[in-house]
Parts: sequence; C-alpha cells; structure tokens
Amino acid sequence: MEAGMSEFAAMFPMEPTAADAQRAIAGEFAFFSDWSERYQYLIDLGRKLPPFPEHWKSEENRLHGCQSVVWIVSSADASKLDFAAVSDSSIVSGLIFLALRVYSGRPPAEILATAPDYIDAVGLSKHLSPTRSNGLQAVLDFISDAARRAA
Repeated sequence: MEAGMSEFAAMFPMEPTAADAQRAIAGEFAFFSDWSERYQYLIDLGRKLPPFPEHWKSEENRLHGCQSVVWIVSSADASKLDFAAVSDSSIVSGLIFLALRVYSGRPPAEILATAPDYIDAVGLSKHLSPTRSNGLQAVLDFISDAARRAA
C-alpha cells in the first residue's frame, strides 16, 4: 500500500459497519440546530482528511462531474477497498470525509449493499446546492464502480 493510502486506511473505517457509520453521522448532525453550524461541521470534517499526496493530483485521478476539483483514488486487497480523496472546496472535502467514513475500508459487498441513507437522514439532499449534490453523487458513483469491479 502506498504511503498516502496507508494514512487514509488508518483513519477509515471509524465504525465497525457502514450502517453504524451512517447512524453515527446522523447522531452528530442532530446536535446542530441550524445549517450554518452543519456547514461549519462539514468544513471541520474536511480538515481532518489526511494529506493527499501531490503526485496523486493528476488528471487521471480527477473526478469529473464536480464543479470543484476532486481527486480520488482506490486501493483493493482481498477483503476490502480503501479510498483516498480530497477537494479544493472545504465543504466538498467534508462531504468526502462522510462518504469515506461510510464506505472506505469495507468489503465490496458491504459497499454495494449500503445505500447512502445518511444524505437524507441529515438533510444534505435539501441543503446542498445542485453542483455540490452532483459532486457528491460523482464521489458515490466512483465508490460504487470500484466496488463492482472488485466484487
């Protein structure tokens, strides 16, 4: 495993299952009374992402379909898929953190069996701009495609 990926792999998964991660995310967002606080929390989460190696910031690893710039890579072994990603947007980096929390470090079958219910549970679907929603969907599609290839 490459040096940068090992930092992401050490961070995720944070919970035993994807379902546990989604419940934890919903619980954390429930603490905030308004969306300005939730956006600040997303920004804070994005800052917790490990450093993304500069040499990964290539056109090959760029995720298209996002207004902001997103780079994402995956690594698979026999039992799990790990993902590393970052954005030039602080809110999008927070959305990436949430997606990695749910899906990174999990077996392909668990990834494919887990719908991103946390998006509706915390109200993201109603409060993200269309461009951020499209970017989040592109990240989730990349994760699903990688899981299908590995399954």
